[in-house]
Amino acid sequence: MLATLALLTLALLFGGMVLYSFGFAAFLFTALPPETAGPTIRKAFPLFYLFVIATAAVAALLLWPLDPLAAALMAVVAATTVPTRQVLMPAINAATDSGAKARFARLHGLSVAVTLAHIAAAGYALTRLA
Repeated sequence: MLATLALLTLALLFGGMVLYSFGFAAFLFTALPPETAGPTIRKAFPLFYLFVIATAAVAALLLWPLDPLAAALMAVVAATTVPTRQVLMPAINAATDSGAKARFARLHGLSVAVTLAHIAAAGYALTRLA
């Protein structure tokens, strides 16, 4: 039962991150004009990060008795998402608002790298449990 819950939680985390990153965000910028897509994605990101924090933390707790390495990875994902949400995201928004395109590009690149690392960590943990 515990292994099933851990597996489902990891699958939810992995699938949610992939869908948001490669589906929802890409869809918004192809389906809507930039002046609508930008503010819409800005409103969605805080909720996305809360989803990642909560789901990764639950996965870490469920995984601990089954696979301490996978649990530690999910704890790292949860912990590193907090500064991404609280520091990096506001910095990206400030760069956008001030028209600092080079700063935005650097910060956005960092955000993408963090998200890809989180997806990879969740995928790795998922394969360890599957």
